Amino acid sequence: MLRPYPVVMTGTPARRRHSPAVYRRRRLVLIIALLVIVGVIWLLIAQPWRGWGAESTGGDPQPQTQNTATSLPVPTSPQPNPTETGAVDGAVEGSVVEGTSTPSATPGATPTAQPCVAGDIVVEPVTTQDSYTGDQSPQFLISLTNSGADCTLNVGTSAQSFTVTSGSDTWWRSTDCQSEPSDMVVLLGAGQTVTSAAPLTWDRTRSAVGTCDDPTRPRAPGGGSSYHLSVEIGGIASTQSKQFLLY
Repeated sequence: MLRPYPVVMTGTPARRRHSPAVYRRRRLVLIIALLVIVGVIWLLIAQPWRGWGAESTGGDPQPQTQNTATSLPVPTSPQPNPTETGAVDGAVEGSVVEGTSTPSATPGATPTAQPCVAGDIVVEPVTTQDSYTGDQSPQFLISLTNSGADCTLNVGTSAQSFTVTSGSDTWWRSTDCQSEPSDMVVLLGAGQTVTSAAPLTWDRTRSAVGTCDDPTRPRAPGGGSSYHLSVEIGGIASTQSKQFLLY
């Protein structure tokens, strides 16, 4: 009786082909991975976040120092002709505060501090000398110190006032003939002291609204006469006056 021989299979079995959907998924994963790698490289090179600060402020980011007051602007006012009144030279010159934008706007970015409280601000009148001889015109400044927390204050020329008195007689006000006053809101740091960028000069004549161009305004008497300077800024007046003498 013949017995059948066993059938022996040789070689490797044929691989099963994947469906087209599998190949499409693999290609999609590869494309996504390539896009992620390209995106990361672009972000590292372009660094688009650098421009976000400029876009939010409408320009280049401003340094913090531009928000803080460095000095006070000086009011300007027309002066009578010194050749006709006998007054000495020394007309008022305006001053530009460094690190600020236009006087009518807040320098740099808008400060986030609250408006200053009068009780935290110390305003003092300052004279460049204690006495002035006949050929010298008195020069005045304002000094203010913030004894409280960071705060904002209008220190523009529209918010400043210088007043000279002798006894009960008011001889001169800087606001009588002030020209082109403007606002300037700045940030005052805690403990910061700020003074005028340049002195304001008084020509020794009596001021009054309507006499700004009058060359015959009376001159203040000298000979050792005593005068007092009072100042105000941002609605806050000095608590004490500064005495000076005219010779």
